[in-house]
Amino acid sequence: MNQTLVTEFIILGFLEPPRLRALLFLGFLGFYLAALSGNLLIVVAISTSPALHTPMYFFLANLAAVDILCTSTILPKLLGSMVAGRTISYGGCMAQLFFFTWSMGAELLLFSAMAYDRFVAICQPLHYGARMGSRACALLAVAVWAISLTNTSVNTSLMLHLPLCKSGVVEHFFCEIPPLLRLSCAPTRLNEVMAFTADVFLAIGNFSVTMLSYGCIIASIVRMRSAAGKRKAFSTCSSHLLVVTLYYSTIIYTYIRPASSYSLRKDKVVSIIYTSVAPTLNPLIYTLRNKDVKVALRRLLCCC
Repeated sequence: MNQTLVTEFIILGFLEPPRLRALLFLGFLGFYLAALSGNLLIVVAISTSPALHTPMYFFLANLAAVDILCTSTILPKLLGSMVAGRTISYGGCMAQLFFFTWSMGAELLLFSAMAYDRFVAICQPLHYGARMGSRACALLAVAVWAISLTNTSVNTSLMLHLPLCKSGVVEHFFCEIPPLLRLSCAPTRLNEVMAFTADVFLAIGNFSVTMLSYGCIIASIVRMRSAAGKRKAFSTCSSHLLVVTLYYSTIIYTYIRPASSYSLRKDKVVSIIYTSVAPTLNPLIYTLRNKDVKVALRRLLCCC
């Protein structure tokens, strides 16, 4: 091939008109600061409060760490591109792809681990201590990070071996697999198959496990005699299910189809949900509505 390989990319972003640039900048800055501060507070509060050293909060701390990794990988560069140049080096683009894919896979797996934890706690409470001991939780967390690391290593390695020699313009606001595949001047069949396989396992597989767990949980809640207990449990489950469904559906939509069907405007809007909205909402949905976490946060803020 007599084509020049790409050494840097132009991140197209949102092509916002000048009058909307400041509004978009403030919006994404708000998302980033809220996600960063909210998730960081959750990690510190859970780490410093002995009352929160339980499996449920252990997985929540891992989820908060994943959300910090995700937003810090995407949003600072996006904010910089709005006030400075839109270019990103080849190495920077591949690094962004690696860490984003890692955080995305870890989040999908953590949703399943958290759903399983709630399933055992509500449906099999007598076995909770044995099945969700500190050793079991540590093994689950290691598996989450290791499997997601393996996934991102495979997909990033395949991308590194793919010659990118078209325009160098990434029709997105960050480096993600679907828009990068469109820049290839070689067949992308293997990359698409691996991305599809990972999505089937990480997204559809974990979504099925999560839904099955919550189905059993809801069935157990229905059999509860206490009306107050039912309301509290349903309120918690509905909030969790809303976030899980929103996150899984957007990931499945983005990765389960051919790169040739990638749509510039539609897919960028969908990506905002799992890169900005979900990491910002997770602390609110999963923890800030919890009395124990609120008490731990008050103590933490008073000490500061």
